[in-house]
Amino acid sequence: MGSCNFVAVKKLDKVQESDKEFKPGVSVISQSHHKNLVRLLGFCNEIGTYESELHIGIARGLMYLHEECSSQIIHCDIKPQNILLDDYFTTRISDFGLAKLLLTDRSRTHTTIRGTKGYVAAEWFRNMPITTKVDVYSFGVMLLEIICCRKSVDTEVSGEERGILTDWAYDCYRKGKIDALVENDTEAMSDMRRLESLVKVAIRCIQEEPALRPTMKNVTLMLEGIVEVLVPSCPCPFSYVSSTINVPE
Repeated sequence: MGSCNFVAVKKLDKVQESDKEFKPGVSVISQSHHKNLVRLLGFCNEIGTYESELHIGIARGLMYLHEECSSQIIHCDIKPQNILLDDYFTTRISDFGLAKLLLTDRSRTHTTIRGTKGYVAAEWFRNMPITTKVDVYSFGVMLLEIICCRKSVDTEVSGEERGILTDWAYDCYRKGKIDALVENDTEAMSDMRRLESLVKVAIRCIQEEPALRPTMKNVTLMLEGIVEVLVPSCPCPFSYVSSTINVPE
């Protein structure tokens, strides 16, 4: 170290299973000082840090807009182009040009369709009241993009049936083929438990029925591993046709 002091470094191979207990424990130990205790200077968790902070940062930002602002705000256009990173790779949600401010005593509103193709929830097209759940849907689509490293609507992928990411992702999940979502991504496949959890969160967010989508607060808690991620139902139960989707065997 720069001070020329000797330090002891301990490498932990499997922390994921007890992660919820490990991090709070580190926080407590770091504040403990005694002449007969080795002082903890810090710790580093390299696995998945960047991607985890990316989607958790977006979720926290939306949770603030929906639940912690003095007035509730619906962004209405959550997509990758509106997510920026600063010099420290902190997530910044941008472009509030289409945002909708809800009145204090309202939780929903009627407005003309806003947003970007591929990220727009079904209620926009049905003349239904718009709530914060439209942002939840858009977040779910974007989370799938982060997981799969591909666009929500991609005309360049091989096979027409894989062009709609949300349909393909759910079919992969339903058939127990989530590894197909991260093909050739060895880092993602190294923690299948975490991958399945992220996919389940995304599918819960893209439910066609707004009431079935979680709030961004619950999404954040699920991503942080604080609450259990329940098994999601089919996003589009009335329009989904399994035979049109082909998952590689």
